[in-house]
Amino acid sequence: MISAVTRVPPQLAPGFWISDAHPGAPRAPLQGSRRVDVTVVGGGFTGLWTAYHLLRLEPSAKVLVLERERVGFGASGRNGSWCVPELNAGPTLLAGHFGAPRAAELHAAMRATVDEIGQFCSQEGIEGFDKAGVLLVARGRGQMPALEATQREWEQAGMTSPYQRMTAAEADGKLAVHQMEGALFSPEGASVHPGKLVQGLAAAVERMGGEIFEGSGVTSIEEGRPPRARTELGEVTAGVVVLALEAYLTQLPGWHRAVLPVYSLIELTEPLTEAQLASVNWRSRICVSSMRLTVDYLALTPDRRVLVGGRGAPYRYGSALSPGLEHHRATHEGLRAMFREWFPALAGVKFTDSWGGVLGMPRDWIPQVRLDRGRGLGVAYGYTGHGVATTHLLGRTMAELIAGRESERTDLPLVGHRSPAWEPEPLRWMAVRYVQRQLAGLDSRAARGGRPPSGRTVAERLAAH
Repeated sequence: MISAVTRVPPQLAPGFWISDAHPGAPRAPLQGSRRVDVTVVGGGFTGLWTAYHLLRLEPSAKVLVLERERVGFGASGRNGSWCVPELNAGPTLLAGHFGAPRAAELHAAMRATVDEIGQFCSQEGIEGFDKAGVLLVARGRGQMPALEATQREWEQAGMTSPYQRMTAAEADGKLAVHQMEGALFSPEGASVHPGKLVQGLAAAVERMGGEIFEGSGVTSIEEGRPPRARTELGEVTAGVVVLALEAYLTQLPGWHRAVLPVYSLIELTEPLTEAQLASVNWRSRICVSSMRLTVDYLALTPDRRVLVGGRGAPYRYGSALSPGLEHHRATHEGLRAMFREWFPALAGVKFTDSWGGVLGMPRDWIPQVRLDRGRGLGVAYGYTGHGVATTHLLGRTMAELIAGRESERTDLPLVGHRSPAWEPEPLRWMAVRYVQRQLAGLDSRAARGGRPPSGRTVAERLAAH
């Protein structure tokens, strides 16, 4: 039995996307006893895509979704809006695990899933999807080796790169980033409004006959035939229980070391004028990132705000999760400073919103989807910040596994994959904090003196594996 799930305070977390897309009162909580075909624990993208695709395959199925807070409360409603056809695990890592042909199949499936999300948004009238591409920029000489290695990695893995190399002058036409030395551009990425997408998806699930209960935190899960999920006010008996919890999976007994919870933080500007956007050639909702080891990501919202996100909040001992960890002053200040460094012409732009969210990082960086019929349990997780597209792929795959439908997705190498468990504490805390500090130092040295990271330090090798 899985029990004693940690309680997250029941207020709606701060965040532009969530507050912009959550009108009205929450859905009612589950009360009493129910018997259904499938119970999904977690009302984020993974759980809702699973329910949606299962109902498409089996319209008469009884599908029920349990969410402790409100749909999209976690990473699904707080992310940086990137919907890109890549996993955090790079092509050489995937080819090393699964072989180049299988890695290529996986990348093809990811490309297809971005377009499928776009088609869904069009069919459902969900605003915010814009396939404007992805721009990876090298700011300063110190980031050029990483840019070149990123392109070279595809060739070394025996795969065709989706990126085209650009000089600084060529990339300047897509976005004028200060001190840009070069860039890579791919037309395959898109930007979404996560809050509206998750709300539209939830509405589609309900229209198709699925049930969603908010304020229904699962207190225990009893595996077996049949499995049961219990909440404070009710109980559900199902043919299959699907755990779709991502970083919150760490709060379940037996799953504490499945993923590493990492906080990613976001700053959001006021709406920019057309003249301000023109001053930096920001003419589309292109997704933008530099080659920093500590990760950054920028996007333009539908109402012309600039979203600036990045890592930097320290890992907390014991994989702690708390609303208090969603803000880290030094990281938020660093994101604002980074924006002004990238775009000196926009130095006077004000920031209006700040928030953070937690993502789940598996030990080998590879996401996974599994269904154990003997235990009555399905699980999908491990996106490491690349979940907007990957959740759709894994949710659809989970639905096909449950329905017993074979497809090109159920044959992907992510199906049945098991990442190693993270090290126990205090080793986990010591190693993660060491890597975080070292990578930040390497980024600072590269920015100050143009000295690129060697790729051979202990921290870099640990971060790559």
